[in-house]
Amino acid sequence: MAKLTEINVFVLLLAILAICVVFTYIVPSGEYARVEVNGRSVVQSDSFQYTDASPISFMGFLNSIHTGMVDSASIMFFVLIIGGSYGILSATGAMEAFIVTLARTLGHREKWLIPIMMLFFAAGGSLIGMFEETLPYIAILVPLAVALGFDAMTGAAIVLLGASVGFTSAVMNPFTIGIAQGIAELPPFSGMGLRIVIFIVMYLTAVAFVYRHAMKVKKNPALGIYGSYDPANIDQMMSKGVVFERRHKVILTCFMLNMVTIAIGVIEFGWYITEIAGLFILLGAIVGIIGRLSANEMVDAFMKGAAALLAGAMIIGVARAIVVVLNDGHIMDTILYYSAYMIKELPPSLTAVGMLGFQTLLSFVIPSGSGMAALTMPIMTPLSELVGITRQTAVLAYQFGDGISNIIIPGIAVAGVGMAGISYIRWLKWIFPLIMIQYGIAIIAVIVAHAIGYGPF
Repeated sequence: MAKLTEINVFVLLLAILAICVVFTYIVPSGEYARVEVNGRSVVQSDSFQYTDASPISFMGFLNSIHTGMVDSASIMFFVLIIGGSYGILSATGAMEAFIVTLARTLGHREKWLIPIMMLFFAAGGSLIGMFEETLPYIAILVPLAVALGFDAMTGAAIVLLGASVGFTSAVMNPFTIGIAQGIAELPPFSGMGLRIVIFIVMYLTAVAFVYRHAMKVKKNPALGIYGSYDPANIDQMMSKGVVFERRHKVILTCFMLNMVTIAIGVIEFGWYITEIAGLFILLGAIVGIIGRLSANEMVDAFMKGAAALLAGAMIIGVARAIVVVLNDGHIMDTILYYSAYMIKELPPSLTAVGMLGFQTLLSFVIPSGSGMAALTMPIMTPLSELVGITRQTAVLAYQFGDGISNIIIPGIAVAGVGMAGISYIRWLKWIFPLIMIQYGIAIIAVIVAHAIGYGPF
């Protein structure tokens, strides 16, 4: 039997897709009625009905891959545009000069990079739902981490784990906790006190995990996971006597202004990946001109940067095919219906844990946090009252199920580690112990929430 590290992620996803196709022949078809609420399609909790069987044919199996890519095209092209824009930024030499200068400036204070930067990303994820927006920082943090004597895994983890911790704790995340509480008819951002405690615990746990790995690599570089960043090349870069020129400073100022504009747009105007991608196209053009690249050089650099993330983008599309099969086979709602029934049969003390488990499993086929809230919270809200759990606890179970899994499901995290040249399977193996710890924290948190009657109701 092949080792896990030898399994190609596309082979794994296609195997799961085939299993889901088989399920369309076994699981009864059914569906809930849906209504529009604030522009979102929300299920009606008491409307489930069985429908005629809709098994997926072999041709349907093949077609689902293309359909999945079409459905996730906005995210796939977002990833490619980010990679292309960074290809141009890298070609100007500004990034290399900045990393060399910053590495020299930090000196022996490099250990502070981990907690400080992870706090920055965690705060962004928890307060404004920043996750996709963190991808650009990986191109800076990964080579910087290697230059400071760490490895590519450390740099990628600082960004991705930092944002994931914030997104999971969701102190004021408008895209998850805000939508879920609205559907559950809870006061906006109620129950914040417990979520702040969860944020602190999750943040400290993640920092300790990354810091421990980084110190091992610092002591013995042979233990590092470097992806596409050869330490020898980084050392050569550090010894080249690179000068941080005035035009480099202007280019990086444009980069920071771009990130500030994105933050304002997301908060004030509800921008999402389409607007963010547009700004990165503009950024690429501007920094290319400032960096004195010709039009041909800019295009070549863009294509090279996008090519580096092609595999990550394709993974997102193939993973989406699983959702296509479950929806076209009309078994997604059946799974939801029977899951709610099984949760109802659990002992009261474990019902909240059952909700957490259900939300976690569902997050693998519904990567959108707001989409999962629209699908599950209309079911979980009345179910929570039926079994004696507060609505706030049901929302807490949802936010854990959606948040923790974000770091491992085929999506933005895949693109992130792809930017570092780290394989998805390698990332899963490395992150697995922390994921288990985080789910342990989540289980304890929902049990405590149930015990104390968490929330206004």
